[in-house]
Amino acid sequence: MSRVVVVVGATSGIGRATARAFAERGDHLVLAARATDTLTEVRAECADAEVLTVPTDINEPAALEALAGAAVDRFGRVDVWVHTAAVMVYGRFDEVPAPVFDQVVRTDLLGAASSVRVALRHFRAAGAGTVVLTGSVLGHISAPYLSAYVASKWGLQGLARAVQQELRDSPRIRLCLVNPGSVDTPVYQQAANYFGRIGRPPPPISRPERVARAIVDCVDRPRREVSVGRLNVVLRAGFTVLPGVYDVLVGPLMRLAGLSGQPVAAHDGSVFAPNPTGEAVRGGHLPDLRQLVSGSAGAINAALRRRFG
Repeated sequence: MSRVVVVVGATSGIGRATARAFAERGDHLVLAARATDTLTEVRAECADAEVLTVPTDINEPAALEALAGAAVDRFGRVDVWVHTAAVMVYGRFDEVPAPVFDQVVRTDLLGAASSVRVALRHFRAAGAGTVVLTGSVLGHISAPYLSAYVASKWGLQGLARAVQQELRDSPRIRLCLVNPGSVDTPVYQQAANYFGRIGRPPPPISRPERVARAIVDCVDRPRREVSVGRLNVVLRAGFTVLPGVYDVLVGPLMRLAGLSGQPVAAHDGSVFAPNPTGEAVRGGHLPDLRQLVSGSAGAINAALRRRFG
């Protein structure tokens, strides 16, 4: 039997790959994002499924309630709710304008919380359902120049854990958190920037299709948390067990591997409004992987020599 799957943030990156993955399964899709024209493109890419597109700004009051209502009106129910919508800003904390910082947190944390609230209301009435949130390895560690995103993902980690505890008396309602590391999506180019250099994902970089497969697998076999990324466990261990060494290394590595050499003037990116021309499944970062790995190794050695002689 086909499931009815809501995907919030369906026009780019992980969300777009996830929509395609569920479409290949023959599930019914309700796709939501801010960019109406891009939603039409994604609908065409999901030709194997019956698709409803609902232009949605998750920061607008009652927008997610309207999305759920549209899904129920069309398909009669919602079985799965996937939330992938996110924005980013690069810059030192004190140099990022407060409205931009607040909007990133509003979108990445409070928007996800609103998704969970709406989904659970429907799932409790139905007695079953699965929510999948996309977190990040940055929900367990930190990195400079991404303070708003890091704060949001740490908050999302706590929210997911608390809700999972509350759902222990409802075994047919599940909340899963998928935490990717670096992923080849356009979010880095779309990010607001007050650092002066365009961001990029540090290696190793996963394909968004890999994260999408993890999301689909969570619906088939629900788990509390799934990590996607070869170095996630190493990064978490270093952050926790060797915090001094981690803090020495993370700044140089971020400047080398997490920021390109391409200069950019300060701008708000897609934080307040979508940029449809920049939306795609992939961000085109994978071809530079070998060069970045080589440079990262050099940065680690240099930082360790400075710190420990």
